Amino acid sequence: MRHGKPVAGALIVGFVLATAGASAAQDFEGVKIGARDLGSGLHMLTGRGGNMLVSLGPDGVFLIDDQYAPLTPKILAAIERLGGGAPRFVINTHWHGDHTGGNENLGRAGALILAHDDVRTRMSSEHVSQLRSRVTPASPAAALPVVTFNDELGLHLNGNTIRAIHVAPAHTDGDSIVHFAEANVLHTGDVYFNGLYPFIDVESGGRVDGVIAAVERAAALADEATRIVPGHGPLSNRAELLRYRDMLVAVRDAVKAGIGRGLGQEEIVASQPSAAFDAVWGNGFMSPAQFTSFVYQSLIAD
Repeated sequence: MRHGKPVAGALIVGFVLATAGASAAQDFEGVKIGARDLGSGLHMLTGRGGNMLVSLGPDGVFLIDDQYAPLTPKILAAIERLGGGAPRFVINTHWHGDHTGGNENLGRAGALILAHDDVRTRMSSEHVSQLRSRVTPASPAAALPVVTFNDELGLHLNGNTIRAIHVAPAHTDGDSIVHFAEANVLHTGDVYFNGLYPFIDVESGGRVDGVIAAVERAAALADEATRIVPGHGPLSNRAELLRYRDMLVAVRDAVKAGIGRGLGQEEIVASQPSAAFDAVWGNGFMSPAQFTSFVYQSLIAD
């Protein structure tokens, strides 16, 4: 493995072109990978799927999440433009394909993939979603995390003390937030959707109470100057994160009150418990009704 050398990127590009179908290539053809400099060798990368964070420096390239497989060549090209080479380490914030789709490409090229224990467990078997009428096949061996952890993982790379912290079941049961202490940067994964109602994957162990707890854990790590990379949405800060927390608490409490009155899911959705927040948060891929449904399902799941 030749970290930081263009040849590794070329090998991955060849693998993707050989394995990606024409339809996939066409679907992602117009996607552009954006980069925002956060200082200290850190850059937020955007494209299609979950936001990424890349750390560049003398210890090699460290990448948080990797979007979809057909985008790997574009992601590598973006990293190369920033002065880096092929990733040496990749960490997944959770198991969903818009955050782990590039794992196989990067793993075959020699990247060491890290994630919480439950991420490897979820990726290792077929996942059948009744709620979303979707079957996700088990990931190939090369895509699976090689190093897994339970509560917390520490890394010391490129001048940063990095902590990957597992939180209680939130967006899924395997979520991690990643904190760069010296750079004062935090990647929250999908426990934080900035400006969007979040998807709570109840079938993967997600719970609204866990999302709230995870957001509060992230806020405790941050100060007014912390740059926060959400799982989806624009770069954020602690004040915006806390506004997101307040919205979650208000909707959770309203749904819980409806359950306490004996109302069912359809009745609670019809009562529009999120109405006060819809103008700000309800314009993304998750409609107010869908979000309310997931909050309800997570509250009655246990």
